[in-house]
This record gives sequence, structure tokens and C-alpha cells, in this order.
Amino acid sequence: MGQILAAASAPNATSAANVALSRQGRALVWLRRDLRCHDHAALHQALSRHAQVWVAFVFDRNILDPLPRRDRRVEFIRESLLQVDAGLRQLGGDRPGVGLIVRHGFAREEIVGLAHALAVDAVYASHDDEPTALARDAGVREALAATGIALHTMKDHVVFERQEVLTQAGQAFTVFTPYKNAWLRKVNESYLSAWPVAPFADALAKVPEGLRQPVPSLADMGFEQSNLAQLGVQPGMQGGQALFEDFLERMDRYDEQRDFPAIKGPSYLSVHLRFGTVSIRELARAAHARMTQGSAGAQVWLSELIWRDFYAQILANFPHAAHSSFKPAYEAIQWESGDEAQALLAAWCEGRTGYPLIDAAMAQINHSGYMHNRLRMVVASFLVKDLGLDWRWGERYFAEQLIDFDLSANNGGWQWAASSGCDAQPYFRIFNPSSQSEKFDAQGKFIRRYLPQLSALPDSALHAPWLARPVDLTASDLRLGTDYPLPIVDHAQARERTLARYAVVKKSAQ
Repeated sequence: MGQILAAASAPNATSAANVALSRQGRALVWLRRDLRCHDHAALHQALSRHAQVWVAFVFDRNILDPLPRRDRRVEFIRESLLQVDAGLRQLGGDRPGVGLIVRHGFAREEIVGLAHALAVDAVYASHDDEPTALARDAGVREALAATGIALHTMKDHVVFERQEVLTQAGQAFTVFTPYKNAWLRKVNESYLSAWPVAPFADALAKVPEGLRQPVPSLADMGFEQSNLAQLGVQPGMQGGQALFEDFLERMDRYDEQRDFPAIKGPSYLSVHLRFGTVSIRELARAAHARMTQGSAGAQVWLSELIWRDFYAQILANFPHAAHSSFKPAYEAIQWESGDEAQALLAAWCEGRTGYPLIDAAMAQINHSGYMHNRLRMVVASFLVKDLGLDWRWGERYFAEQLIDFDLSANNGGWQWAASSGCDAQPYFRIFNPSSQSEKFDAQGKFIRRYLPQLSALPDSALHAPWLARPVDLTASDLRLGTDYPLPIVDHAQARERTLARYAVVKKSAQ
């Protein structure tokens, strides 16, 4: 009974009146990583096909139970759901009983239970190609099918997915640039058009009184409040829209500003893309339009959105990459292990490496759950190629800390840094953390923000304090090894060890 709807492109404008005449039966829309109620493929499909539609979200205990009790993502989701609930009520004309159904439990049990309680004919949801999500959906589909209920899933969180963009030989792309070129050749207005919801919102049905529950509080689910509000993060559709409108004023300068962590260059929309509080189609449509008008900034930003599609289709077509090297030969690399390796990992996680840019970046992620994209590459390179640690250790830490954690992008980024992924940097390309610091934070504004103990050092000494003149250290009242650590590794020596470590895959990498 299960069915997958490709939803390759958004529909042409359809008469809501004609649709209303043909709608029949009941449906449930299951939200996951699509926490909005506009430009929504699953919601559009359900509302345009069925006479009564309900919308639900499950705080899945399979995901939540292993998390720390103070997790910014859980708080972000909860606050976003409050906006979805309000949005559905508004779409429903504020009719009593219309709104979002939210449960805290195991997704398979809750969705199947709701489908039966509401006597629906079908459940609609957006695709999620993470391995655990696919297994979850297979279980739900099987349980629903046993009682004659179909699970329809469709594309929503990317522009192109799975095998929509293929090589001339009909294979999935594994190199970004030709994928990007094919993506740009294929994209057109229909792929970037919105899936309308409002014209069909009259099908939103009242939640039966026995099923009405408020959105559970953090405490109800065993969580504590994080520092999300203090960070100024605005969750939900409103937060995503506000950030997008702000970035529209800066998009044309993105190519010039994106690499400098001390200035407002990025869009900061990654968490909203992760949880679908913004529409990827709306973002890509704006970037594509400006690119065609000659904006270099929009062109570069659109490329970043295409990278997101690229990594998503890599995960879908090569699921082994989720847990092992995309290039199998790289599994032969012998990473550091034992107590010393664990000590190095702890120093990296806690920002105690003695390299200011690395430590400031780690302070940023630990404090905010966010890290600037340039710094993600630099700290990943440092963990793998300066400390000699398995990239999976860093990937796991990012997965725990990042509020915008997305398996495909996180995995792709770490394998790029480790040279083990598709279209990754060459194994012999090893970022020098000091020169990266001098190039992208020349005045040390970012470093001083997160490492105030170094703030009195002159710019010339800030990027490599261990090379600072004694007079500068004295004037700054800085005692290396006490106030700030000495480097835990010598970069030049580490580089030679890395080249030797990667010798086992040298031939396959050429």
C-alpha cells in the first residue's frame, strides 16, 4: 500500500474550487524536517486530495532519549512547532479545534495510533534519506499497510534529490562541479515554484477533542532550557523569514564576505534549512534570479545550496558513506589511538590546542551550537591531519553540538577534510592553522571575541602566541602554558606524519 510520490516539480496553478469538488476521504500529514505551513509538498498533496486533513509531529523518543538533557535543537523544534500550530490555526480561519497535533513517544506507535484514531486513508510525509529515517519509515509503512492505510512520501527539503540529476551514463554524480553544471542545466521555474497551501486550507479538520493536547514543554519531555534565547536565535518560520530578508540585503556581497568569521557574511539559515522552517525552493529561487542578473554573490551562495543537494544525493545513492569512507581505500589509514589520542581529542573539543583560530572556533561551537563554515573546514583538517585522529570522531562531536546538524552535509564536510570523501580535497592539502588565521581573521576580531585572554596581544603575535616576543607576552600579562596552552602539536612535524599516514592510499588518490 505504501507509495512514493516523486514530486519532481511544483504544480501549475490549480483551481481550488475544482479541487474541492474532487477531494475525498481523510489524511494525516506527518511533519519531520519540514516545520512550516507554506510551500509544503506533503501538506499541499494532502489538502488538495482529501476532504479532511490533520497535521502531526512526534518528538520521537528513539531520537530524543539518547540526547543530553539540555539540547538546543529540541528547544528550537519546540518553539518552531508553536509557530506551525499558530499558522495552521490561521490557515483554518481560526476555527475552534484546528491546529497541530504533537506527541512525545515513539514515532511508529504514535503515527500509526493517530492514523487509526482519525480513521485516515493515507499518511503524507516528506522524504528523509538518512539511514535511520529510512528504517523508521519502512516500519511505519509496513504497520500502516497492514490495516489498509498508505504512506505517501515526497521530496521537499532539497531542489533535486536521489537520482533526479545523473551523469550521461545514468549514474549518480560523485564530483561536484559536473553535478553543479547538470543541476543548473536542469533547473527551471517549475522546480523552484512553491507548493501552495493556503488555497486548499479549508480541508484542515478540527482535532477531535479526545486527541487535543498542548505542545509538550521541555520539562514534560525531560529536557531543560538551553541558552538558545540568549544567543538571539529566532526559531520557526518567523525566524527563518527574518534571517532571509536580512540576507537578501547582503547576498550580492556573499562572495566577498563569506570566508571571514568576524564579519556578518553568511546567511545563518543553515538551521532553518535543516528543520525546514524555510523553503529551499524560495531560497534557491531568489539566488537563481539574482545570479541570472549578474550577481557574483548570489552565484556563490547558490553553489552552496547546490552543495547541499549534492551531499544529500550522495547519502541517498551511497549509504555506506554514513559510517565509513566513501573511498574504501581510505579505511586502511591507521589513526592515532589510545590514551594519548583521547587526550588530543579532549583538547580539540575543549578548545585547548594552543592554536588560537582552532580554539576560538571550538569555543564558538561549544557556546552557540554554530560554527562558521570556513572554520568548520579548518578545525576538521586540524583534527584529522594535525592530530591524526579519525574523522569520525570529529563528525560525531559536531553531530552532538551543531544546532544545524544534518547528516549528509556533516558527513560530506568531514570526509572532504579527511580526503576520504567524494570530490574531497587532495590528501596532501593540509591547512596551516596559523596562516588560515592570518588570512581570514587578520585583525584577530574573531579570536579576541572567544579568547579574551589573548585580547591584549598585538595582531602580529595573536595568530601564533608561542612565537610572540617576550616583551609582548609581558605587556599582555599572558603566561603561556598557564593562561593559554602551548601548542599540543607542531604543525610542520604533523604534516610530515600525515603524508606518511596517507601513503597507504597514495596510489588510489592520484
